[in-house]
Amino acid sequence: MPAPALFVVSGLAQYGGAAVAIGLFDRIPAAGVAWLRLVVAALVLLAWRRPWRTPWTRRSLGAAVAFGVVLATMNVTFYLAIEHLPLGTAVAIEFIGPVAVAALTGSGWRDRLAIGLAAVGVVLLAGVTLSTGEGEVVLGLALILAAAACWAGYVVLGRRVAVGHDGVTSLAVAMAAGALVWAPVLAGRGAPVLTSPALVLAVVAVAVLSSVVPYALEQTVLRRVSSATFAVLLALLPATAAVVGAVALRQWPHPVDVVGLVLVSAAIALTSRRRTPPDGA
Repeated sequence: MPAPALFVVSGLAQYGGAAVAIGLFDRIPAAGVAWLRLVVAALVLLAWRRPWRTPWTRRSLGAAVAFGVVLATMNVTFYLAIEHLPLGTAVAIEFIGPVAVAALTGSGWRDRLAIGLAAVGVVLLAGVTLSTGEGEVVLGLALILAAAACWAGYVVLGRRVAVGHDGVTSLAVAMAAGALVWAPVLAGRGAPVLTSPALVLAVVAVAVLSSVVPYALEQTVLRRVSSATFAVLLALLPATAAVVGAVALRQWPHPVDVVGLVLVSAAIALTSRRRTPPDGA
């Protein structure tokens, strides 16, 4: 399956899960939902991949743990941000992280033009939906910028993990490490899930849709393409998030978003010809 198609599947799963998560915020704090998502995803991936059967070096294990800490922090800050910002807006602003990666690691006119088009498209998708209160916007922006920095780290470290070891098996270790690092701070906030079997099922759905499916697919894509191309492909996610936000959360996009979607599509087309990542990318 072409990498852009994998990203569409990944985005629909990831932000479908985010839409379910938003519905849990009145029962479980956002940070608690984020941590429970990590825990359940880690358990699913550990049962599936059984990483203890794979030989590890100190370097590969360290890379997986670092990847997990960055991934977990990205998830926590993102969930806190979408308490204060619309889903499509939050994802679009978070795209600053991949833009920075593509700008620093890309080479040639195709990469530069693609990331420029993608960045403008994402700005158009983001800039018309900041309609919450001023205090909420400021806090939401601070949180989503932190998530953006983590997303940049996710691209760089995820690429290293994908090509240096079994990517999905490393993802299992990463998820477990991230959940453990955040456990002392957030475990108590996830306690309300124990009060209802329905909440347990909803959290499992969030973990599978927003973590297991998309991150496993992204590990597959990261083995095929360079960091710069992967960062441009991530522009599909704000567009997907806008669609999910409209359908599931009634956060309707404005007409100008169509221009943003066209620019994102053009950026994807520019990068679609190059399948094999350059050495050392």
